[in-house]
Amino acid sequence: MALSGQGLTPPAFVRLAAHPLRWRLLTALADSDYRVRELATQVDQPQNLVSYHLRLLRDGGLVTATRSSFDGRDSYYHLDLERCTDALIDSGAALHPALRPKTAPSIPAVDQQRSRRIAVLFVCTGNSARSPIAEALLRHHTAGRVTVTSAGSRPRARLHPNTVRVLREAFDIDISGQRPRHLDTLAGHTFDHVITLCDKAREVCPEFAHHPRQAHWSIPEPATAGDTDQAGYPAFQRTAADIDTRIRHLLPVLAATNS
Repeated sequence: MALSGQGLTPPAFVRLAAHPLRWRLLTALADSDYRVRELATQVDQPQNLVSYHLRLLRDGGLVTATRSSFDGRDSYYHLDLERCTDALIDSGAALHPALRPKTAPSIPAVDQQRSRRIAVLFVCTGNSARSPIAEALLRHHTAGRVTVTSAGSRPRARLHPNTVRVLREAFDIDISGQRPRHLDTLAGHTFDHVITLCDKAREVCPEFAHHPRQAHWSIPEPATAGDTDQAGYPAFQRTAADIDTRIRHLLPVLAATNS
C-alpha cells in the first residue's frame, strides 16, 4: 500500500491512523513492542478484531511483526517510526507543498541541565550482544549525560567478539574492556526506564523499586545467525542498526522524562 495520496483521496497514512482503534494500537506500540493478546487487553477489544486492524497496519507498512524467541507460536508487533515519519511528511505535502520540511526532522537533545541524570537499564539474556550494544549507543548519543547500565538474566562469561567489532567499526566505540553482569547485582538500584531487548529476558525481568517506565524491544539474538563471520557478522550489523534507530527514537522520550 502506497503511503501517499493526491487529490480528494486522503493519503494512506491518514486513512489508516484516523480509525480510532488503529490510532490506539499505534499509540500503544509507540511505547513498546507487544503481543496481540497484550494489545487486545490494552484497547479492551476482542483479539480477532485487534488482529484484523494489525494486519491493515502491517499491509500499510507502519507495523512489523517478529516471531517470539520465548514462544514461537507468538509474535511481537513493532511500530516502524521511521516509516511513520516519512508517511507524515508525505501526508503533509499531499495537502500543500509548503508542509514538506526543508530538512529531516531533528531529534531533540536530552536536557541534563534541569534535573538529575536519568537512569536507564537495558536487559537481555546473555548481556553479551543486544543489551551492551544498546548501553553503548545510548551513552554515545547522550555524550555520557545519561546513566546507562545493561545486564543479563543469564549472563555469558564475556562479550561476543562481534559485539565489540560492530561497535568499533560502525560507531567508533570501544567496549572491549566491558564484561557481562547479572541482573541480581542491580538489586536495590533505581531506574527511570527499564528496556528488555530479549523475549526470554522479558519473561523473567524482576520488578524494580520506584516503578520505572518499562518497554520491550523484540530483537532476535544475532549470535544465532551463524558461527562464521560471513554468516554471523551481518546479523550483528543489522542488530546494531536496529538498536541505533530505536535509541534515536528514545531520546525525545528521555527528554520528556527529564523536563
